[in-house]
Amino acid sequence: MPSLILKKEKPLEKVRLGFIGVGLRGRSHIEQALFRPDIEINAICDIDQAAINATLEQIKKAGKKAPATYVKGEEDFLNLVKRDDLDGVLIATPWQWHVPMTLATMNAGKYAAVEVSATVTLQESWDLVNTFEKTGSHCMILENVCYRRDVMAILKMIREGMFGEMTYAHCGYQHDLREIKFNNGKSDGGVGVEFGEKGFSEARWRTQHSIDRNGDIYPTHGLGPVAHWLDINRGNCLTYLTSTATKSRGLHKYIVDHGGKDHPNAKVNFKLGDIVTTVIQCHNGENIVLVHDTNSPRHYSLAFRAQGTEGIWMNDGNSIYLEGVSQKAHTSEPDKPYLEKNDHPLWKKYAKDAESAGHGGIDYFVLRGFVESIKRKTAPPIDVYDAAVWSAISPLSELSVARGSSPVEIPDFTRGKWKTNKRIFGLNDEY
Repeated sequence: MPSLILKKEKPLEKVRLGFIGVGLRGRSHIEQALFRPDIEINAICDIDQAAINATLEQIKKAGKKAPATYVKGEEDFLNLVKRDDLDGVLIATPWQWHVPMTLATMNAGKYAAVEVSATVTLQESWDLVNTFEKTGSHCMILENVCYRRDVMAILKMIREGMFGEMTYAHCGYQHDLREIKFNNGKSDGGVGVEFGEKGFSEARWRTQHSIDRNGDIYPTHGLGPVAHWLDINRGNCLTYLTSTATKSRGLHKYIVDHGGKDHPNAKVNFKLGDIVTTVIQCHNGENIVLVHDTNSPRHYSLAFRAQGTEGIWMNDGNSIYLEGVSQKAHTSEPDKPYLEKNDHPLWKKYAKDAESAGHGGIDYFVLRGFVESIKRKTAPPIDVYDAAVWSAISPLSELSVARGSSPVEIPDFTRGKWKTNKRIFGLNDEY
């Protein structure tokens, strides 16, 4: 009797996307989508007509057909996700809308891509996981730093054993955001001390989190890459954390320095500590130190450090030391030759295509990962469980700070599947 041969389903040639949130970040994704001949933009949604108009002009200039628009209030996204000419929906809105919009997309049977952080509360992380397990609709967190070129080279080196057994990682989000949290309400990002309901600015919503919350409120740029280094959710998991916050001084000082001590916003009480340090324990014995630092004058750094039994890489200082490989014992050397030699296959193959993309090319790869997963009808390379646990660090960090930096358990959103799950990110030059 002849064996049964099953034909492999042919990948989609075109991916039909809708976009919810077409402010500055949303239009950045649309810019990348317009470069790709395999993407159709069929619908866009935003509560701001000016953002819709800017997007329509952007699409027109690219010579593409105008998409349907949804601008009739905060719930109009529910009408967009019902469309039958969409394979996936990309969400780039204020944080509090991420989960409602993602759940609506998943419940409509479509792939969802959501900006960072994916969730704000612990319950929202569970909502994402439960909805995926109920519907089978995939969710990808758009953590673009996972695709940063140096980070992916280090990932390749770690997986090839060049650092020995991993023991420690350091990362964070260290970025002076005072000009974003306080500006004049204009889309050009002019500096001032206003925030609230004016203009296009992130200050309309982002600053409120610094008023209401004290913890690591933006963890995924650092944690995402490190999670791949340490195989989190795939042979390893995060078990508990402790968080400590400094006093809050930077935002108040910025207001006084730019607006005077009598400015109305000088009376605002900001809960967010200027620097929040979180220590995470992993099941396999590694430690992760995660730092949130956005309220002080400083240079930009994600403070990456990878350390194992055979060596260490430190992004700050661009240095590396590998025992038995480095030229001089106990002495670091420039990392550039190592990063170039161990360039990840994805970057080797697509670096030229990524040249025009934002954030040094990494925005190309995160959109590509989402689109290719839809084409192949498979899980995205950064999946719903990643979205859930990476984002959950925020509320868990807040809880630890509120409890005097006591340990807080990190839920297992995979419900034990981390023990047998296989790697899905950065395996080759596919996506």
